[in-house]
Amino acid sequence: MQFNDILTAGKSVKKVVAVCQAADTDVIKAVCRALKETEATFRLYGDERKIKALLEQEQQQQTARLEIRHTLSEQQSVERSVRSVARGEAHVLMKGLVATPVILKEVLKKEHQLTTGRKLSHLAFFNVPLYHKMLMVTDAGMNISPTLDEKVDIINNALITAKQLGYSEPKVALISAIELINPKMPSTVDAALIAQMSQRKQIKGGIIDGPFALDNAISKDAALHKGMDSVVAGDADILVMPQIESGNVLYKSLTYLAGADVASMVVGAKVPVILSSRADKFSDKYNSIVLALSTL
Repeated sequence: MQFNDILTAGKSVKKVVAVCQAADTDVIKAVCRALKETEATFRLYGDERKIKALLEQEQQQQTARLEIRHTLSEQQSVERSVRSVARGEAHVLMKGLVATPVILKEVLKKEHQLTTGRKLSHLAFFNVPLYHKMLMVTDAGMNISPTLDEKVDIINNALITAKQLGYSEPKVALISAIELINPKMPSTVDAALIAQMSQRKQIKGGIIDGPFALDNAISKDAALHKGMDSVVAGDADILVMPQIESGNVLYKSLTYLAGADVASMVVGAKVPVILSSRADKFSDKYNSIVLALSTL
């Protein structure tokens, strides 16, 4: 499946995106582009005066698909935007100029009933020029050093999202430094256990194998050279990273060195949550909006 095909599908989705603390230049740029190129409606929470000033800078005209909800404080923006998705008035939650822990704390409150029982995780989607299809990477932004059980949640979150995007049986590669099981390298042991769990149908919805070194997960030549006998080898749809350090380094390597387009969101809740970094380009934020819409 190709990155641009998924973006095309999301552009026709008529749903509401709630943006918390929307008075941020790149967020407003992304919203304005989405108003032009998609059919989504945007509900912007925050300081009305600041939001209007940024919209004017982008020469954004008033439209029925753009609502500004004035709030008196950051906390009020957080509460009202999260409540809007909890009530079904909005379908995607997007972070603006607010700290990630603040908005996630609100999402996780029992009163909103937005949790699923699975751990929340970060899922990134890349259009890498030298790879033959869209590549998903998890977890590059939330779970620091996930346990085996937490890795299972992370994988299930990715599989559920992939199914929403139209995948029937995505190929999942569990990444480590090597493709052999080494008890001194715990990520290889976790990968082998999870692969066995998948074979015994304890995890369903994808073809899961590992451990893989990165090269033989994404390069058929490297996999052949190392004698890897797996349908996942060289053809992975989803890379599951062993911990946040490796995930984050791969994320930034793909965007800064490989020129990849990226979209990302937090999955595992009942609604997609867009938590783009302040360092992300406005085009990445736009991609994240459209990709989140594609999952609905």
